[in-house]
Amino acid sequence: MKKIVFCLCLFFGFNLSVQSQRGLPIQVEDSKIQPLRSLRNTILQDNLEQELNSKPEWRRLISQKKMSVGIVDLSNPSEVKYASVNGNHMMYAASLPKIAILLSAMDAIEKGELKETPDVKSDMRLMISKSDNQASTRMIDRLGYKKIESVMTDPKYKFYDEHDGGGLWVGKRYASGGATNREPLKNLSHAATVNQVCRYYYLLAHGKLVNEKRSKQMLDIMGNPDLHHKFVSTIEKIAPAAMLFRKSGSWQTYHSDSILVWGNENRRYILVALIDDSHGEQIIRDLVKPIESVLKKKSNQNSIAFN
Repeated sequence: MKKIVFCLCLFFGFNLSVQSQRGLPIQVEDSKIQPLRSLRNTILQDNLEQELNSKPEWRRLISQKKMSVGIVDLSNPSEVKYASVNGNHMMYAASLPKIAILLSAMDAIEKGELKETPDVKSDMRLMISKSDNQASTRMIDRLGYKKIESVMTDPKYKFYDEHDGGGLWVGKRYASGGATNREPLKNLSHAATVNQVCRYYYLLAHGKLVNEKRSKQMLDIMGNPDLHHKFVSTIEKIAPAAMLFRKSGSWQTYHSDSILVWGNENRRYILVALIDDSHGEQIIRDLVKPIESVLKKKSNQNSIAFN
């Protein structure tokens, strides 16, 4: 009996240790959580543009506004840095905007508008981890387009801002047929901008989506993705111990990915990419190492500046 109790204590102690090591949501004073645009960093921005433009194909796609990239450096919680290219350019994003459904569901559950049943919990996980279209459609039908729109345009978040390039939007079921509610700027059914997706992950990482409890639930749902392509394919090779929280999407030439990487202190960042190109999936895989190089270069430059 004593042995069983000891093992249980060890197990729970280990789990508590893991949770504390995770460091998520990030614990900082509310005053440190600034609007992401105010955290734009000149050094990081210059390095990002230089790295992306060094590849002719990427430079062409960026100039045609067929490639958008955003990064948020979380390595120092007290000094978050942000940079993006074509950050406010809204594109069709396929399944990536399912994160808007997830937030809307959590908001509805918190307000008592949606019951947190086993089926709902299962569908939220399937929708994100496996990008299951049937589960996503069931969640849309439970919530309704107006609920999703109201959360995306809520002044608390403004993840879709008609006066600032648009943003995250879900206005069509992930199935054939049914009514639609397309966004007003470009008539897109499933849309995103890099800026707004980066903001989503930034607030999620700080426990500010709905509240800390719901943010933790969302992190659990978005963690340990079952699809191992795009960003995940590369990061799992170069940083197998890092925790990954992500959502991606693909349809025809449109490829997108978004991820929160939480590894050691030097590998903590948000990366988002939206690409309209037949080689978009491979481009997204190839983005990870250059982006990590940009983050490392920024760190080295800051060290030199302080010496």
